[in-house]
Amino acid sequence: MSVECLVFMAGVVVQIASTHSWAQFAVGRLIAGLGVGSLSAAVPMYQAETAPAQIRGTLTATYQLFITFGILVAYCISIGTRNIPESGSWRTVVGIGFLWPLILGIGIQLMPESPRWLVSRGRFDEARRAMAITRGVPPEQAEDHFVIHRELEEMRSAVEYESKVKAGWIDCFRPEHKQLYRTLLGMTLQMFQQLTGANYFFYYGATIFQSVGISDSFVTQIILGAVNFGCTFGGMYIMERFGRRYPLIIGGVWQACWLFVFAAAGTAKDPMTNPGIGKLMIVSACMFILGYAMTWAPGIWILIGETFPTRTRAKQAALATASNWLWNFLLAFFTPFIVKSIQFRYGFVFAACNLTGAVIVWCFLYESSDISLESVDMMYCDPNCKPWTSRTWAPPGFANRQDLIEQNRAAEAHKGLASDERIEKASNGSAGMA
Repeated sequence: MSVECLVFMAGVVVQIASTHSWAQFAVGRLIAGLGVGSLSAAVPMYQAETAPAQIRGTLTATYQLFITFGILVAYCISIGTRNIPESGSWRTVVGIGFLWPLILGIGIQLMPESPRWLVSRGRFDEARRAMAITRGVPPEQAEDHFVIHRELEEMRSAVEYESKVKAGWIDCFRPEHKQLYRTLLGMTLQMFQQLTGANYFFYYGATIFQSVGISDSFVTQIILGAVNFGCTFGGMYIMERFGRRYPLIIGGVWQACWLFVFAAAGTAKDPMTNPGIGKLMIVSACMFILGYAMTWAPGIWILIGETFPTRTRAKQAALATASNWLWNFLLAFFTPFIVKSIQFRYGFVFAACNLTGAVIVWCFLYESSDISLESVDMMYCDPNCKPWTSRTWAPPGFANRQDLIEQNRAAEAHKGLASDERIEKASNGSAGMA
C-alpha cells in the first residue's frame, strides 16, 4: 500500500508539472490511476483480513466513508478555487491530492500486518500478536484468549489445506468450491454498484442541476456530497446491524423508486420552466443518494473483502475492483452522449439496473456477517446452504449464527461460556471443517 501511494504521488507531480501539453496531464492521470486502482483492491482486503468478525462490516465500510468524505472535500475545494486566475485553479485542486497518499503511506506502516498473510508465511506468533492488537487484548494474554485461539486455528487449518492447492489466476475461474461463482458474483456486484446511477449525479451533478434551473449548480453538488457523506455513517451501522443481503435488496428497491420519480418528473415537464419539477428532481436525487450511501456504497466494498477464500482473495478482489473501474469509465464516457439522446429518461435505465441488482443479491449472495473469513469460505462450499437460508448458517459446533455471536460476545467480555466441552467442540469442529 505504501508503494501504491508513491505511484499515486508520482502521478500528481506529473500532472501539476504540466504546462503546455494536455498529453502530459493525461499521462499523470494514468499513473495516478494505477495507484488508486491498486489501493482500491488492497485497502478493503486488508481491512477485512485484519478486523474482528464482529465489527468487520463497520471497519471495512470506513473505506467508502472516506471516499465520500474525499468527494465532499473535492467539491468544497473546487468551489473555493474556481476564481483563482490562470492555471492556479486546477493546480490547487490536483496538488492537494498529494496530501492523502502521504498520510496513508506513512500511517499504514504503524498498523499490524494482516494476520492471514502472516499465517500463510508460518509466522504464527506475529499473527497472534496482530490479532490481539486489533482486538484491544494485551499481547501477553493473546495465547489464552478463546476467540483469538479459535480464529488462529481456523486460519492455520485453512492455510494447510490451501498449501496443497495451486492458486493461480486460472483458479479464480474454476467451478470447484464455487470459485467461478464467487468471482463472477464479485464482478457483477461491482458492476451494479456503478449502474445504480450514483456517479451520474456525482460526475455530472453540475450539468444536471444547471438543466433544472439552479443558478449555482456547484452549491447543489456540495449538498449532494454532504448527503452522501453524512448518510454513509448510517450505512456503517446498517451493514453491521442488519447484515449484507437485506440492506442491499431494500436499498436497490428504494433507489429504483426515487430514480423513477427523478426520470418521470424530468420527462413529464421541462424543469427549466417549472420550478416545482426542478425542486422535486433535486429532492429525489438526495433521497436516492441517502439510500445508496446507506446500502450499496459501503456494502459492496465490504463484500469484496470477505467473500473470497484466502488463497485467491487478492486476485479475485482485483478482478472485482477492475470490474468496478471498467464500468465507472464506461459510465463517465458514454453518459454525455446518452443524456443528449434521451435526457432525463436515463433515470429509468438506472432504476431498472437497481431492481436487477436487488434480484441478483437475493438469488446469489450469501450472508457473510458475524463469521470469520474462513467460515465464509465453508459456507459457500456447503451444498446444504442456499443464499436465502445463509443468514442462519454457522460453522460446526454452533447451533446457529446467533449462538456463534453470543459465544463470541461472552468470550470477548471474558465471561464464562456454557462449558469447556462446548468451547473445545466449537474449536475442533471449525478446524476439522476447514
